[in-house]
Amino acid sequence: MALLFLAVGVMAGCTKLNGKLNGTLSTSQAAAALGPAGTGYLLAGAYADLTFLAGQDQLFSLEENTADESLVPTRGGDWDDNGVWRVLHNHTWDANHGQLLSVFNNLNKLNFDATNVLGYNPTPAQAAQAKVLRAYALFYLLDLYGQFPIRNPGDNLLLAPDVKAGAEAADFIISELTAAVADLPAATGSNANIANKDVANTLLMKCYLQKGTFANRAAPTFDPADLAKVVSIGTAIIASNTYSYSPNYFDNFSPNNHGTKEAIFMYPNTGGVSTNHAGTEARWNMTLHYNSWDKQAPNAGWNGFSTISDFYNSFGATTATLASNRVGGFFTGVGAKNNADTLLDQRLGGRTTSNLTDYQTSGIRSGFLIGQQYDETGAAEKDRKGNPLAFDPAIAADMKETGTNLEITGIRVIKYPPDYNHYGGPANNNLMIFRYPDVVLMVAEAKLRIDASEGTNNAPGHALGMVNDLRAARSAAPLPSITLVNTSNIYAVNTLLAERGREFYWESLRRTDLERFGVYNTIWQYKPTDDPKNLLFPVPSQALAANPNLKQNPGY
Repeated sequence: MALLFLAVGVMAGCTKLNGKLNGTLSTSQAAAALGPAGTGYLLAGAYADLTFLAGQDQLFSLEENTADESLVPTRGGDWDDNGVWRVLHNHTWDANHGQLLSVFNNLNKLNFDATNVLGYNPTPAQAAQAKVLRAYALFYLLDLYGQFPIRNPGDNLLLAPDVKAGAEAADFIISELTAAVADLPAATGSNANIANKDVANTLLMKCYLQKGTFANRAAPTFDPADLAKVVSIGTAIIASNTYSYSPNYFDNFSPNNHGTKEAIFMYPNTGGVSTNHAGTEARWNMTLHYNSWDKQAPNAGWNGFSTISDFYNSFGATTATLASNRVGGFFTGVGAKNNADTLLDQRLGGRTTSNLTDYQTSGIRSGFLIGQQYDETGAAEKDRKGNPLAFDPAIAADMKETGTNLEITGIRVIKYPPDYNHYGGPANNNLMIFRYPDVVLMVAEAKLRIDASEGTNNAPGHALGMVNDLRAARSAAPLPSITLVNTSNIYAVNTLLAERGREFYWESLRRTDLERFGVYNTIWQYKPTDDPKNLLFPVPSQALAANPNLKQNPGY
């Protein structure tokens, strides 16, 4: 970390070093002294900044809690936090919201640290990786706040950085990624923990697909030339045969997910090792009940995050008919009581995980948890008051639970199977950032936007065929046709937006998708109204005070 501190200081022009009294080094001298190995430490520091992605109150919250896939009800005295979670879901935030500031700062830390690498004579490969990491930060700053500050190596840190916005900002990110690709290592299927060529190209696809949204949030446009680039880049990734669908969906997120063939970019974790660990254990702790694992009750979870029944129903199952649709309660995670797997769609849940046995001893299954929960012996679990621990899809209209059922409301979601070999963390689950199905569905989307007839052609390589190939891998029935979106029913099964929801729920993509498909202002459960200004988050008040080049977004 001393190297990081030194690097920050010399970017201003010169700094005094402890090694020589009153000695100074110019930026170029410091760069020469640091050398490629030292620059590698700076690059490692930038990679370590990605750990913030795992936090339940970071990018995940802004992408999921402000969308229709997640919400955090206040449960008596738990999860109130002055209403910060509720205002995210019902879109009543302001420029002083703490999470908006935290995410803005963490993205800019990555932005700054990656830029820092570029100022110290990095090798071409180091510089290229730093540019990809910076582009990742800039993409989300642009996506969330509509603008980003940017410095060049050697800029005077006493001056406020320049700010880019809109189409100009998107073009800058695209140019940086395009220039970086040549110097990046090829993707091998085993180097998904670094910024390789496929990582850069996947982010390029996202930029081209989202570019028209960045230019006009209220009415996104899609340039055919940009869409053609999405298809070209994605088709090349698919044709490389580097990736394939996992036979079991939840293997992609399990404690043994290090070798999954779907990973394009992920943050590596080692169970029990805390150095630069992403903290994926938050992903199950934030949703599980205090008693969800009998061996750790009443500290088995934080009993917060849930999903809404309308989103659950987009899988083709309905909570109203749940009891008749399941056998022995296998949607609920019943452990030894019933080992049947979900037949409708692997992604719905109730699944065993083929490459892991330890976590199954908890009785918890991956996916959506509804109804009575059971421990590893098949015994029915109870909440802290001794009532049946049976998760109820119904949540209070104002998201404030006060009744006797306050501990059990809300469908719970286990995307990452718990690593109970390392209870309390650090967990062994790698954190997924980019997955192969995203490339496939982005190509399908671009093809649909170019030619609507792609939605009725089920041949391989056509949009419908690509979607149905993915659905076949998830044990889901093929769709007869597919369109982009149904604006009067965003959960319509035969739409690409719904399919993206089924594949990527709780992976920090939903808000971005809803905006691109033009339905982020749609009313959904527990969000009774909305305002077009919410298509962008406000620039945090503290950030505005620190940089006069930032401009507050309209309406705030």
